[in-house]
Amino acid sequence: MITFSNLSLNFNLKNKTKIKQWIKSITEKEKHVLGNINYIFCSDDELLEINIKHLHHHTYTDIITFDYTQSKTINSDIFISIERVEENANKFKVTFQEELYRVMIHGILHLCGYKDKTKLESETMRKKENWALKFIEK
Repeated sequence: MITFSNLSLNFNLKNKTKIKQWIKSITEKEKHVLGNINYIFCSDDELLEINIKHLHHHTYTDIITFDYTQSKTINSDIFISIERVEENANKFKVTFQEELYRVMIHGILHLCGYKDKTKLESETMRKKENWALKFIEK
């Protein structure tokens, strides 16, 4: 099951049914089972606080994925900074929607075992993001 909520941010995600179907299909293509995925949209400051408290990183980020996966069943709380997504969309000259989808699927790909700590891992992750984005209707 996939849920969407906000911390203090007033954000309304559009196309929820389409997004849920897309995420489920990507999960299946990656040979995993969709468990409980909770997307929580928040501000930069809220995500920074989570980053400091739980990961001891004193930097802004667009996403933090807490992995509760058991075997091939993916479960997670995924926190996304809407402010960071907006800023990155402008920086990379893409729409807010495209950048949001990229970040959302980035978290799922982490849960499927993809990493992004090294240059090679980052390149592989970006290719998988681009591949996954082809499966969602724009």
